[in-house]
This record gives sequence, C-alpha cells and structure tokens, in this order.
Amino acid sequence: MELGMIGLGRMGANIAERLLERGHRIVAFDRDASAIKKVSAKGAIEAESLAAFVQRLTAPRAVWLMVPAGEPVDQTIEALIPTLTTGDIIVDGGNSNYKDTLRRATELRSKGLHLVDVGTSGGIWGMKEGYSLMVGGDRQPVEHLRPIFEALAPAPDTGWGHVGPSGAGHFVKMIHNGIEYGLMQAYGEGFAILRRKEEFHLDLSQIAGIWRHGSVIRSWLLGLIENSLTENPDLAGIAPYVEDSGEGRWTVEEAVSLDTPAPVITLSLLERLRSRDQNSFADRLLAALRNQFGGHAVKRGNKQ
Repeated sequence: MELGMIGLGRMGANIAERLLERGHRIVAFDRDASAIKKVSAKGAIEAESLAAFVQRLTAPRAVWLMVPAGEPVDQTIEALIPTLTTGDIIVDGGNSNYKDTLRRATELRSKGLHLVDVGTSGGIWGMKEGYSLMVGGDRQPVEHLRPIFEALAPAPDTGWGHVGPSGAGHFVKMIHNGIEYGLMQAYGEGFAILRRKEEFHLDLSQIAGIWRHGSVIRSWLLGLIENSLTENPDLAGIAPYVEDSGEGRWTVEEAVSLDTPAPVITLSLLERLRSRDQNSFADRLLAALRNQFGGHAVKRGNKQ
C-alpha cells in the first residue's frame, strides 16, 4: 500500500522504515531536507515540497502526520487541504488533544476529507517490536488503512484496533499515557526505597530482571529499568528533572470534568512538576515553619 509521511523525526522515520521493510510504498516530506535523505536512503520516495509530495501520491491519498501536537498539526492540515481531493485521508499519528481532533475531523468532513486519529505507542522501540495503535475515525477510511496498521503492529491481529469514532484514538492514548505516568512513578519510588536499604547491598538491575519474569508487576518498563541500571547503576550524570508532554495533564483534566477520581495519576503528574523545582520555595518555607514552632534546626545553603 502507498502512504505519504509528513514529519520524519525519530519516531516518524522509524514508522516509515518499518512500513518500507514490509513492502509498502512511502512518499516522504519534512521541512528538514536531511531527514528526508535519511528515509529515502531506506527506500522512501523524496518530495522536495508539499506540492511535490501530494503529486507523487495516488488518489485516494493517505497522508500520515507525525508532527508536534497543537498548532503545527493545524498548520500542516491547512496547507494540505487545498492540495487534496474528496475521499483523501489524513492520519494524525501524534499525541493531539482529542478535543482538537474532534474539531479537525468536523472541518475536514465538511470538505469531503477523512481524519483518522491514531494513538501510537511504542516509542523508539516500535521499529523493532511493533507499535500499539489505538485508531479512531469512520469505518471506511480505517478499513482502507488496515494494511498499514497490520504492518506497524506487533502482529496483524495483535496490538491495534479501531476503538471508536473520530477522537477516540487520541482519547484512549491520552488515558494510556496517564496510566504510564502512574506506573513509572511507582517503579521509581520502589527502586528508590530498595536503594536506600544500604545494608543489604541490593543489585537493583538484578531485581528488575527477576521481576520481569513471572512477577505480577512484570512489564516492558521493567526491562528498560534493568537496561538503565545495568548501564549506569547510580544514574550518574542524569538530572532529576522529568518532563511531561501534555497527555498526563489532559488525563487529569478529563478526570475532573468527568467527576472520576484519579489520585495516583494526578500525584504522578504533580511529582513531575516538583522534579523541576530545584530550589523549592515551598520546601524552604516548611523548614522555616518547623524552626518557628518547634525549634528544629534549619540546614543552611547558598540558594536564594
């Protein structure tokens, strides 16, 4: 099957390469010419401009976007609309907010175009292991794209599914990422406690490896923990600063709007925010208060 790819960052390039390896024809475009060259070296057809990109696709066209959520998606879609014809499909494989997806789907439907939203999980390992794909959109365009989903998933009948109408794919991926926040936080806290028990001289990488097999908390994340701790047992050189890409915040907002308690996911998000405050005013105020009401000693430092 033929597919156009716009956005050839690491994950976009990996998706294109996996499809190429499975015999699909890929037309590639990115604002970064060097990114196009890297994918064309794997067999993709280069497009030096958006107009050339569309011209090299056969109608009905299918264009997969892997660009940052928000305005970049809107800008790309706006640029594509005049070049596409009735029945063409735009696939948003990034982490867009599902509310934006609903708006975009309605706009594109009015122009005779389809929007399929694909929550894509697997990170940089998806190229090798396959991607988990949560697909939203109308049945006809989703069925048209079935060969693409079957090629990207771990197996044709495993790891992907049409979960609902437009917006459903991104909504499910949003909740997936919220759950991921909670899992990562629990693993991080557990291994921190293990590390503090110094008298046992615990090998944390060994423990992660043990838990990966047969344990009720086994997971792919544990495999990544084992790799990380084998390569760098003390995590030397890694700052305790954890970014968030937005989906955790959206999950918490959705939980509040639906009156659904989600304390673990919410706290894991707050812990990520806390990790960025290297000179916490709140913590310094707590220390001052303990000194005021209880005479507890205050550790002095140079940070203001």
